[in-house]
Amino acid sequence: MSARRTVITTTVLGALILLAVSACTPTEDGAPAVTAGVPAFQVDPFWPKSLPNDWILGQVAGVAVDSRDHVWIVHRPGSLTPEEAGAAQTPPISECCVPAPSVIEFDAEGNVVQAWGGRGTEGWLLDGEHGIFVDHQDNIWIGSSGGDVQVVQKFTPDGRVLLQIGELGRTGGSGDTALLGRPTDFAVDAATNEVFITDGYGNRRVIVFDAETGEYKRHWGAYGAPPDDSDPGPYDPEASPSRSFRSPVHAVRLSDDGRVYVADRVNNRIQVFDREGGFQTEAFVRSATLSMGSAWDVDFSPDPEQTYLYLADGSNNKGWVLRRESLEVVGEFGRNGRYAGEFHWLHSLAVDSRGNLYTGEVDTGKRVQRFVPSPQLLSSGGGVS
Repeated sequence: MSARRTVITTTVLGALILLAVSACTPTEDGAPAVTAGVPAFQVDPFWPKSLPNDWILGQVAGVAVDSRDHVWIVHRPGSLTPEEAGAAQTPPISECCVPAPSVIEFDAEGNVVQAWGGRGTEGWLLDGEHGIFVDHQDNIWIGSSGGDVQVVQKFTPDGRVLLQIGELGRTGGSGDTALLGRPTDFAVDAATNEVFITDGYGNRRVIVFDAETGEYKRHWGAYGAPPDDSDPGPYDPEASPSRSFRSPVHAVRLSDDGRVYVADRVNNRIQVFDREGGFQTEAFVRSATLSMGSAWDVDFSPDPEQTYLYLADGSNNKGWVLRRESLEVVGEFGRNGRYAGEFHWLHSLAVDSRGNLYTGEVDTGKRVQRFVPSPQLLSSGGGVS
């Protein structure tokens, strides 16, 4: 490398390292101000690698990470247009492509390890696939929020059905202890082997079952109160906070210190509970957001204290960084758009043990992206030469 190239590279590295240790904290008018020591991310435009077999993704409705830092996604093959899946038409209308199976496992380098599931697959009941979670035994949990298929299914890593919660074509409202109402997300407590389900587009609650047997345990609504299925009306940013979850109650994650974090999407808020449903606190993110709301999915930084909470916001199409203890917004990444690092309907996110953050987009976004902590990108040689 020439001396001139060395000087230029060192300068760029220095600038990017400064960016990496900076992020945003809100000022009085809500605009970000720079603060040190907060995670910053850089998109990795080369992850994942091209899909094999002329596969193409539909809406990516869930992203999860397993114990090996393999990344799992669930997407909606039925969301593809005939033009996108031209090779699957009768007769084919183009050389490419065909819908990928609904569930895909990637290794850390972005290679497809395996893929399975989807309509016509043995045991598969799901329609309007929504959410994916890998539990402490590496079982795969996927939900169905579409039509009358209001169930959650638990699979082995190779796609064999282990458990079904809910029944096809049946729902009983937010007080029912067996039936679901268009569930959206799930998280399993390794200590108790209980599965927490946000339920969802139809119902307005969190409900808990035994993750092995499907036995009902408990449920609650906003503020830990009994859930209320009455229509709260349109969201009004000037009104007092709603005493009810709004549809959809969209995501749930369990922290290591016993808290339950729930994304109440259209209410633009995160509510926090203990494992029994006792209300702890709440925080609003971009409370003036209308339409689809700002709180779509949540996950934690991988440090032992889980210092940061990451929030997917599919209306403003940003990832927000919050301090988990205070729920103060201290950073952000992304914007509305279609280039690498931008989002269209950011629906879900997940974090691996190295702090890499994976995102999935629905509507016409239809992709999964990886964001790496900036120093990690530099050390691996990506982005700078």
